[in-house]
Amino acid sequence: MPAAARQRDTPQASRVLAGEFPWRGYAAAMAACALTALLATPLLGVLELTNIVMIFLLAVVGVGWIYGRGPAVLAAFLGVALFDFFFAPPRFSFAVSDVQYLVTFAVMLVVALAIGQLTAGLKVQAEAATQREHRMRGLYDMSRDLSAALMPQQVAQIGARFLASEFRAKSTLLAADDNDRLLALQGGTAAVDEAVAQWAFDRGEPAGFGTDTLAASACLVLPLKAPMRLRGVLAVQPLDRRTLGPDQRRLLDTCASLLAISLERIHYVEVAQKSTVQIESERLRNSLLSAISHDLRTPLAALVGLADTLVMTPPALAPVQSEVVTSIRASALRMNAMVNNLLDMARLEAGALPLRREWQPLEEVVGSALAACAPALRGRPVRVQLADGLPLLHLDAALFERVLVNLLENAAKYTPAGSAIVLSASASSSAVTVHVDDFGPGLPAGREAAVFDKFERGSKESATSGVGLGLAIARAIVLAHQGAIRAENRQQANGVEGARFTITLPRGEPPLDDGSSSVLALG
Repeated sequence: MPAAARQRDTPQASRVLAGEFPWRGYAAAMAACALTALLATPLLGVLELTNIVMIFLLAVVGVGWIYGRGPAVLAAFLGVALFDFFFAPPRFSFAVSDVQYLVTFAVMLVVALAIGQLTAGLKVQAEAATQREHRMRGLYDMSRDLSAALMPQQVAQIGARFLASEFRAKSTLLAADDNDRLLALQGGTAAVDEAVAQWAFDRGEPAGFGTDTLAASACLVLPLKAPMRLRGVLAVQPLDRRTLGPDQRRLLDTCASLLAISLERIHYVEVAQKSTVQIESERLRNSLLSAISHDLRTPLAALVGLADTLVMTPPALAPVQSEVVTSIRASALRMNAMVNNLLDMARLEAGALPLRREWQPLEEVVGSALAACAPALRGRPVRVQLADGLPLLHLDAALFERVLVNLLENAAKYTPAGSAIVLSASASSSAVTVHVDDFGPGLPAGREAAVFDKFERGSKESATSGVGLGLAIARAIVLAHQGAIRAENRQQANGVEGARFTITLPRGEPPLDDGSSSVLALG
């Protein structure tokens, strides 16, 4: 028989003899005393009475070790009585001829009681130590198995095996998803009351059987508290309805903690794997975009040059031919702008586009952006509303101009022809806020933040040219300036009035020496 099995069986056998059938222990005590008296009778003429007393004390020790305190006390009193009746003169009588024998009886009784109590106490301590060692071995085996688990279902199965072995109990593990919904994992055998489980999870406290909360439930529900958050609940259904002792509750709490830590470890392993895959895919995509962008710029530049050559080479082109050449040139320029966007996005995410920041007035950057996108804004009223006394901003003027150009062109693309665009700016004690408002159909509801993702467009089937990188580039540049950008719809009583893009930049403290003035003059 394995050692672990022997350690389980020894305390159980003792409980059967002394706990479930206590009368057997007392019967065994009486039988042991009678047998001791019978075996000691032939030795009466050979051994002194003091030595015979030792034999009775030995019987008390044996009874106490095997059957516990109660039978040991009975054996002590019965041993004194038998010694007085069969061995102390006058024999076969409880009368005492010598008063000194009373001292012998008293000492014998006290020593027998003390030895019985000490022996029974040592037995209880030995059983408790054996139980603790067995539980620690079980916890060690479970923690070893949990360290190798790769899926939540494996964690549930390992916990179920441990609880079935230690408590002879059914169990079910309910794990919480990202929305804090409890989902029962495979392998559970306990019938879980969902209301009790949800209560324990919401409050982070035990509930159900053996507690003061919803005690009528058949299951004890323990919250799985991990270092970062609650990972679910563990439902334990004992086969018998006896109340769990303090040691068993501590063991259950330890089991629940190990299961919670394992679930959290698996969660973060999955997060790390997803992050690694995402980082690697982004790196490969940026490398591919950079390579394609470099390879496409040369033929696009050649197309623009050839279109210009056709226009300037005599004889003059016919109107139809001139229109075709103009269309080729415009398409090539548009394609070149898309390629530049791809290249800039790849360089921004790779950190290969350093910022050349200087203290700049926002008015100059706004003027440059309006001039740069004048062709796209032709025929549209653009209202500029800049507050008085705007502070200098620590900007890379060329890149931030690109942000405003992308926002203005985006507004021109997705709003009706001739509708107005409003560019405004204001300052607070810690930041400068820039708004770009349009009067179009607005942004798709619920996707205000998604418009800044790469290759994201307002409508997948839109005839508007572009690849969905303008706003992504704008966000990357603003974040590089330690700022923030967001998009929202401007709501009116009669519906959406249009879209609003808001840029928030830190104000900062410009230098006060003469060098700042010269920089501004050059700018």
